[in-house]
Formats: sequence, C-alpha cells, structure tokens
Amino acid sequence: MPFLIRGSDLTEIVIPTFTPRQLAWKRFIGHKAAVVCSIVLVLLALAVILSPLTARYGVNESVKAPPNSYLSPSKLAWLGTDDIGRDLYSRLIYGTRVSLLIGLCSAFISVFVGCVVGAIAGFRGGRFDDVIMRVTDLFLAFPFLVALLVVRNMFGSVDWLTFIIGDMSSLRFIIFLLSFFGWMGVARIVRGQVLALKEREFIEAARAAGASRSYIIKRHLLPNSIGPIMVALTFSVVGAISGEATLSFFGYGPQPGAGATSLGLLVGQAKGAVQTGFWWIALFPCLILVLISLCINFIGDALRDATDPRLDATK
Repeated sequence: MPFLIRGSDLTEIVIPTFTPRQLAWKRFIGHKAAVVCSIVLVLLALAVILSPLTARYGVNESVKAPPNSYLSPSKLAWLGTDDIGRDLYSRLIYGTRVSLLIGLCSAFISVFVGCVVGAIAGFRGGRFDDVIMRVTDLFLAFPFLVALLVVRNMFGSVDWLTFIIGDMSSLRFIIFLLSFFGWMGVARIVRGQVLALKEREFIEAARAAGASRSYIIKRHLLPNSIGPIMVALTFSVVGAISGEATLSFFGYGPQPGAGATSLGLLVGQAKGAVQTGFWWIALFPCLILVLISLCINFIGDALRDATDPRLDATK
C-alpha cells in the first residue's frame, strides 16, 4: 500500500511501496536478455508439449519421398533427414522433450536434497558437517565424466536397485545418476549461506523465542537463501542436460526406446555425419543445446539479481 507524507503546505506526496516479490519481479523484467530468453523457452516448451501438433512426422517416421536418406534442409524436410530418412525437425522436438524432462527432474531432485543436506550441515555443524563436506569434496575432486561412468557401472551392477532406479539404459536411471552428483554443489552453496546467516540477530531472536531447528531452517534460513538456490536450480538444469548429452555422445546415455529420443542421442548419432558432408545432422541438435543453455543461464543471472536486494545499493 502507498503511504502519504504531508508537507508543510498541506500537500500530500504519495510514495508507492512494494512487497519483496513485487520488487523482485520489477528487477527481473528489467533484465531484457532474461525476458527474451524466457519467451524463447516458453515457446520451446509449448512446441514440446504440443508435439503431436508441432511435429511434422513421428519420432521414427520416415519422410515419404524416397530416396529420403540424408536429404538437405528443404520444404519437404525443414531441417533435413538422417541416414534412414527420418525428419530431423520432428526428432528435435521429441528429443528436446526428453532432454528437458531429464534436466528438470534431475535439477529439482538435486536442489531439494542439496537444500536439506546443506541447511542441516551448516546449521548443525560438528561431525555431520565435516563428513558431508568431505564426501562432496571427494566426489567433486574427480573429473565429472569419469565419476559418472564409475558410479553408473557401480549402481548398474546391483540387481536389487534395478527395481527402484531402472536399468542403465532407462531415463529413470540417468535422472537418478545426474541427481546423485547434482545435489553436492547445491549443498555447498546452501551450507555457505546458512553459515553466514545463522549468527544473525533474527536467528538469535528465533532461538530465544524457543523455535526448533527445523522451524528456523524452513522459515528463516532457506527463504533468505532463495537467490543462490534459484541460481543453483538453473545451473543444475543446464548441467543435467549437458551431462546427458555428454554420456550419450560417448554411447553411455539413456536409450528411451523406439518411441523417443534425446538431444544427446541426436548429437551422438551425428558423430560420423559431419565428416561426410551432412552438416545439418550435427548443427541443429548442437544449436538447440546451446540455445537452451544460454537461455537458462541468462534467466539464472536475472533471478540472482532479482532476489538479491543488496545489488540495488551498489547501483
């Protein structure tokens, strides 16, 4: 609500006030690149959700104009065809759907687990904090791809886990695998925020009022860490999509089956096509990967600025 200041000449000056959410929204829409990227992602998401309408062919349907192998981009196939005549434009739509599903599911699981573990470790401290941080340091010290492959083979060889996380060629398994590594970076970020906040006056006041640890974490520490958490969420989406693409490029990614594909699989299948001159097979999947990564990163930067009011004081 606006409040009034009455001047000496009995004039009233109306000063509008904004809630924290309104201020965050104003800062976000002031980031023009993020707004454009948000529109691009919304259009891409609509194309993916409405794939039966936006795709010209089925995911494994061949263009009905033999010979149809390796057709260059044309009116018949807007982005060309692959080695068995499948429309690349349609396969990109279905592949983007699977990659976004992997990225979003992995990111939300990673952020949820990372927030819980990081908040408890930072607020509680002691041996639990030391053990969790040393475990994360151990995994983060290894090269990411090597660690992924080692853990992939380790969990994939345990028969009783297959019922829970699926076999190594399933989407469920790759989501679990990427979430297994994704929460560690989030936990470190949240732990750092909690360590910086837990000695503040409002936390001491909550303790003095008899608030429990879980209440302080849920109502004070995590809400005041929302900026870094949102940035970590966006980076987790990009990291999961890139991780799936990397695994698929080397032949270790998910195999969604006959009814689907992914951007990583499309990039992996294009390894030999570029050398023979069929440039569109690799160009368009890579462009979609780059476009998604750039858009999410710009949105992450804008969310960081929007949720950090301290940045206004430096302008």
